[in-house]
Amino acid sequence: MKERALVIAPGRGTYNKEELGYFARHHANKGPMLRKIDAYREAQGQMLTSELDAMERYDVSIHTSGDNASPLIYACAYADFISINREKYDICAVTGNSMGWYIALALSGAVSPEGGLEIINTMGRFMHESLIGGQVIYTLVDAQWQEIKGTHDEVTKLCKEIDGLYPSIELGGMFVFGGTEDALAGLNDRLEKREIFPFRLHNHAAFHTPLQSPISQKALQHFSKDLFKSPSIDAIDGRGHIWDKASTQPDAMFDYTFGHQITEVYDFTAAVQQSIRHSNPDKIIILGPGTTLGGAVAQSLIKMNWQGLSSKDDFITRQKEDPLILSMGMEDQRALVI
Repeated sequence: MKERALVIAPGRGTYNKEELGYFARHHANKGPMLRKIDAYREAQGQMLTSELDAMERYDVSIHTSGDNASPLIYACAYADFISINREKYDICAVTGNSMGWYIALALSGAVSPEGGLEIINTMGRFMHESLIGGQVIYTLVDAQWQEIKGTHDEVTKLCKEIDGLYPSIELGGMFVFGGTEDALAGLNDRLEKREIFPFRLHNHAAFHTPLQSPISQKALQHFSKDLFKSPSIDAIDGRGHIWDKASTQPDAMFDYTFGHQITEVYDFTAAVQQSIRHSNPDKIIILGPGTTLGGAVAQSLIKMNWQGLSSKDDFITRQKEDPLILSMGMEDQRALVI
C-alpha cells in the first residue's frame, strides 16, 4: 500500500558549498532536462546551470547570486521530485518555502516545467538586478525547539518600531526580517545575541516585504496569465491557503504569486501546518538541494504538537524509530524516497 506524502520545495540559500555538484551526483540520467534549462539560460545570455553545478570550487558571489541560485535550485529540486518512487508514495500535496512557492507551482502542475523555469529564472534576475534591502534571520526557540516565551512578540514589536523593517518569513522556530540597510543596522543593535544569531543572509533582498513593490509591479506586467492553470496536485501557499484541483481560479493564483507573495510576509510555518492538516501525510518529503529546511519543518510540527511531538528530543527519537521527515539532501533518507 502506498504511503501518502507531502512534498516541500526549498527556497534560496539551500545550494551551498556542500551541495556543489548535486545535480551531477544524483541526476546524471537527467541530461535532457538540464540541457533544456541550459538552452533557456544561454538564450538569455546567462551562465549555464550545468556549468554552475560543475564548477571546481564553490564561489559565494557566483552561486548565491539570485540570477544563478534560483534556476540551479529549481533544477535540483525538480529533478528530485521526479525521482520520488511513485510506486511507494502517493503525493497528496505540495508546498514550499519562499522561492519554493515558484517550484511548488511547477510540481503541482499549476504551471508547466518550462513555465516554472521562466518564472524562477526571471524573478531571480529581477531580484538580482535590483537587490532592494536585505534579510536577517533570528531564532525564536531554545535548544529543545520550544519557543522562548515572549520572543515572537518582541520581534514583531521591533518591526513596528524600526522604520523600514518588516517581517519577511515565519520559518518554524526562526524569524526572518526584511528591511533597508539602515533598518537592519538598527535591528542588529537591539537584538539579543543568541549563538550565531542574528545572521545576515548573503545576497538576499528584503523578500516578502513592501520594499519589493516595484518588483511585484514589474512581474505583473511581464508575465502572462496564460502560464497558469488549475493544479493536478493540491498546493498550499505562503499564507496557508489551499489551491486545490477542483476550485482553483488560475487568475487568482497569478495575482497572489506576483502580488501578495512578493510584498507580504511568507508564513512558511502556516504553510507546513495547513498542509499537514489538509493532507494528513504518512511522510513529509523535503526536496534537495540542501538539508537546512528540515529543522524549520520539524519546529512547525512541534508547534502544533503533531503526533505528540513537543521537543527536539521527541523529534530525534521519532526519526530514529520511524522517520516522519525524509530529506532528499541527506543520503540515508534519500535512499528511502527514490
